[in-house]
Amino acid sequence: MSEHYPVALIGPGAIGTTIAAALHEVGRTPLVCGRTAHQQLELRFDRGRIVVPGPVLTDPAEIKQPVGLVFVAVKATQIKATAAWLAKLCDEKTVVCVLQNGVEQKAQFADYVAGATVLPSVVWFPAQREPDASVWLRAKPRLTLPDTPEAGLVLKTLQGTRCEVDLSADFISVAWRKLLQNAVAGLMVLAGRRAGMFSRPDITALALAYLRECLAVARAEGARLSDDVPQEIIDGFHRAPADLGTSILADRQAGQPLEWDIRNGVVQRYGRNQGIPTPLSDLIVPLLAAASDGPG
Repeated sequence: MSEHYPVALIGPGAIGTTIAAALHEVGRTPLVCGRTAHQQLELRFDRGRIVVPGPVLTDPAEIKQPVGLVFVAVKATQIKATAAWLAKLCDEKTVVCVLQNGVEQKAQFADYVAGATVLPSVVWFPAQREPDASVWLRAKPRLTLPDTPEAGLVLKTLQGTRCEVDLSADFISVAWRKLLQNAVAGLMVLAGRRAGMFSRPDITALALAYLRECLAVARAEGARLSDDVPQEIIDGFHRAPADLGTSILADRQAGQPLEWDIRNGVVQRYGRNQGIPTPLSDLIVPLLAAASDGPG
């Protein structure tokens, strides 16, 4: 760990490895914590690779003092597993930057951070875990953070790295726009297909109808998003490589629990609170929940 940037990272999966590699590349290697004692982390991209030396720490008892900044890059289904790490890594001066899907990060982590400040983020890069445990980064990494004083610490920490950081005064709109993208990607789980499926006219029509339903809920929650957003999101899937996957599809293929609630269930839940009909969510959410949790 750098003495100037006391940084830790929990969860060296696809997103976590990308952040760890970006920091290591400029000499700010974070303390990496996880379930498996990997001897190294490897990030691959078009023009090369970055290897972050290990081992990954697996026992919170090895943490001797809090740090200034903690990146948390675990799935929503794994939040409780971070409790022991956060208890050791955090105090009231710590900033916990959550690299996770959804719009509820502050509420989800409030009980685990020992008085630290929870800083939500929006992650804008496709990184996927490969069978050899390396991570393949398929685009330039970028984070969007709310424009708050705490975000300045993350901006300073990642300054000069390959990961860009944007600050947004209207973070709620940015977060909901990304949620819409994540929500419609859930259709890939139900079809068992990657991004190429959106080239089908029938899937495009279904996706647009679902995105418009999600947009109505997002606006009711304060997001300022135009009528063009659903088509913009679908256009992005049309431009994507046909074999581009998504983390929720990878979890389904691996038989892991799915982040169905924070990516899709949230639209149904908030829609009900706002009195907005969500007929497509009422079909999609139970199917995703059953694919994740069973029974059967």
